[in-house]
Amino acid sequence: MAKYSDIKGFTVQTVSSDPAASIAATGSFSSGGTLNTPRTELAGTVGIQTAAMATGRSGPAPAAINEQYDGSSWTEVGDLNTGRGRAAAAATSYTASIVFGGVNNPGDSTQSITESWNGSAWTEVNDLPAVTSDMAGLGTQTSAFCVGGNRTAHSNLVYSWDGTSWTSGTAINTGRQYLAASGTTPAGLVFGGRTYPGGAGVYANTESWNGSSWTEVNDLNTARMQLGGFGTSTSALAMGGGTPSATAKAEAWDGTNWTEVSDLASANSMQSAAAGADSTVGLAVAGTVTEEWTTTPSALFQKTIEGQLFFNSTANAFKETITDIPGATWASGGDVNTARYGIAASGDASNGLIAGGNDNGSPGYKNETEVYNGTSWTEVNNLNQERGVFGASNSSPYTDSVAFGGYTGTADTGQTEVWDGSSWTEVNDLNTSRRYNGGFGAVSTNALCCGGKTPASYPSPANTAVESWNGSSWTEVAEFSTGRNESPVGAGTNTAGLLYGGQYPPGLNMRANTESWDGTSWTEVNDLNTARGYSGGGGKQTIALMYGGRHSPGALANTESWNGTSWSEVNDISTARAEAGGSSNTGTSSALFSSGSAGPPSLPSATEEWTASLSNKTITAS
Repeated sequence: MAKYSDIKGFTVQTVSSDPAASIAATGSFSSGGTLNTPRTELAGTVGIQTAAMATGRSGPAPAAINEQYDGSSWTEVGDLNTGRGRAAAAATSYTASIVFGGVNNPGDSTQSITESWNGSAWTEVNDLPAVTSDMAGLGTQTSAFCVGGNRTAHSNLVYSWDGTSWTSGTAINTGRQYLAASGTTPAGLVFGGRTYPGGAGVYANTESWNGSSWTEVNDLNTARMQLGGFGTSTSALAMGGGTPSATAKAEAWDGTNWTEVSDLASANSMQSAAAGADSTVGLAVAGTVTEEWTTTPSALFQKTIEGQLFFNSTANAFKETITDIPGATWASGGDVNTARYGIAASGDASNGLIAGGNDNGSPGYKNETEVYNGTSWTEVNNLNQERGVFGASNSSPYTDSVAFGGYTGTADTGQTEVWDGSSWTEVNDLNTSRRYNGGFGAVSTNALCCGGKTPASYPSPANTAVESWNGSSWTEVAEFSTGRNESPVGAGTNTAGLLYGGQYPPGLNMRANTESWDGTSWTEVNDLNTARGYSGGGGKQTIALMYGGRHSPGALANTESWNGTSWSEVNDISTARAEAGGSSNTGTSSALFSSGSAGPPSLPSATEEWTASLSNKTITAS
């Protein structure tokens, strides 16, 4: 809720409808013209909503069919020289484009062929350096990228087109196929995709191109492959695809974050194609179906800003825009396959991962890994090292995570492993082996390991040591102020994070301390309401959660929400538990995965999910 000091001196807006968070948030899909030939796995759709072109595959057999759209109907025009599907396209407009790669008969053989369109006919030009399919294309007829793909593998390769020939370009960070792209060669975006073979390796990863390098940025909310996308590097739309099941979800990119917007009318997961200059107006094509994306004209758009006060003339009420954390609740999710405590967790309530832990067996320490799709858990490839009570990045989605430290049943370890969506890979160890360490980070190349129990810090003194991970090695950085040896919780990245709670020796001496990290130093900020250790939590520096844990020998159900300044008690989890595994990198979509409750033998297998989003709150004002 905004304070008077926040709004004093500002004019209260009068609007007839609630503001939206972005122009894209005002949009919706409507039915467009039907393709003459039903098709999936299109080579590409280029152009804009009123002037577009759809090229390539028809059903299971690759075809050369090419159709143009005038804003209401499709017309067949000049065919490709080589029929194919699962190719990619790039264009300035539907009258000047290139199509490259893909598969054709016989045997769905992969192609390197490139063809250029002049508005009336296709001409074969110089081939790609290698046969490629299932990739993404971005750019123009004279300056384009072929990104990722590959028929029987997944690739991070990028090929660059200069209007005449292809050369090798800068590789993306995360190799994948069935991805989507938007933008140009000076400023582009790639998102989504999957590993080969598919399975659990569906990506939400987004990478931004600045003309010289690719940078991992904030992920899609829903990991997916075979999706459609259009727009620029700062204003894009992603839609449809497979999770791996077909989805109708659409998301808008504002240059920083993805936001869920109105869904497609029909779910699809067969390489939907899309066209549009930015996230405000565009076209989605799959099968025979065309859907047109349109937003409210900017003149009618009022941007939602947290803490904004306005008068809704239709509702005859004053309203304020808030992040409605206090009103959010926990909901039941799917049970894990192996109940355990002391796990590492990453992801959020729709795309999560747990690994390791202890199931009270003999010796009890596990290497099992499970992934969550928002409904159910699936067992995937195990950790290389059995262990429990260790840290992990709170990356969302789970397909780009790092786990580190822990206890093997016989010794503390500094072992670090990176998860790429399908398997764990051992990388460089922590400088100091430890267990019960706190961990957080945005991706597998960005993490912080805080505190924990080391041979030198047990039973005392309380550990304040911190190590920072850069994707290849650990470096000791500035120590935090208040030592804690067991289970502090972290949120954020290795340049903007939060550390809270934990235990210090001897005995059950719990911390309420919260410290903020700016990439260089730690600052003490407001404490938790309930001191505790062995808790679950996650989020980012400005919005985070803490739940469960221990204050005394018994387990807690308390949940607290951090708003960037202070902690507030919010709705409890349904089952009190300690040594909880949980994660979120947003603070608004979180999952409590699995943990021991008051201790052995109680091991709840239930998942609990927490969601909250920006909302409008009616207020009383005079």
